[in-house]
Amino acid sequence: MSNSTLERTAPAASLPKRRRKSFSMDRRPGFLAYGILIAFLVGSTYPLWYSFIIGSSSGAVFASAYPPLLPGGQFWTNVAEVLDSIHFWSALGNSLIVSSVITFSVVSFSTLAGYAFAKLRFRGREGLLVFVIATLAVPTQLGIIPMFMMMKQFGWTGSLGAIIIPTLVTAFGVFFMRQYLVENIPDELIEAARVDGASMIGTFWHVGVPAARPAMAILSLFTFMTAWTDYLWPMLVAPQNPTLQVALNQLQSARYVDYTIVMTGALLATIPLLVLFILAGKQLVSGIMAGAVKG
Repeated sequence: MSNSTLERTAPAASLPKRRRKSFSMDRRPGFLAYGILIAFLVGSTYPLWYSFIIGSSSGAVFASAYPPLLPGGQFWTNVAEVLDSIHFWSALGNSLIVSSVITFSVVSFSTLAGYAFAKLRFRGREGLLVFVIATLAVPTQLGIIPMFMMMKQFGWTGSLGAIIIPTLVTAFGVFFMRQYLVENIPDELIEAARVDGASMIGTFWHVGVPAARPAMAILSLFTFMTAWTDYLWPMLVAPQNPTLQVALNQLQSARYVDYTIVMTGALLATIPLLVLFILAGKQLVSGIMAGAVKG
């Protein structure tokens, strides 16, 4: 056996110290890494913190020559003003219904389609996948007028269904789940399930869904966030049955805008997203780490 073969088959402990350094995983981040992370953290949270400063101040204090640098004591007063100015709770309920239904639909259909594109063999698969990817290049704004005309012809304008139905599935969700499943489900595992007598749906449910859970969690978070913050389409198709983002626009009067009230409403609309990220943060991190380790 040659020396190079022995060197490749030798355990790490028998290699020289210079070679063993590459196997070490105990290196801790230095001050530079921590400094960059702290800078990103401060830069990311400062807009939210300054929004709270504005939302807890009065209009006179905010309009002064020197804007406040610390929170004031008007936050709950401004919250009461927001609740009195708009139908906050009904708009919040509409946003919860719209975002939850869209998220469930997008994740379900995207996982099914992604599994089919990743692991099933059928005629026209590659062409359909190229078509799905090509739709990502089309701006969403180009489809607003045709979709609005369709919703009007169906008589759905003014209802939450007109907001939900056009976004029941997204091309990005299908492509995202396909890319994840093609790397994380071995073909041998699917073949073993089929040999054991599992049907196509049973194989998807018992093999595909457990493997796709991290990606489903990430897609759920981003889909919910996108649906929650959407303003243009709900404002066009259902202004009389508004979601929270559309209702918050009513806080701006025609001549004078009290930014303390507007920022308070924006903070109230942000709280559900913060709660969602806190509750689902573990799944988000596990999904990201699973993709990193796989890569």
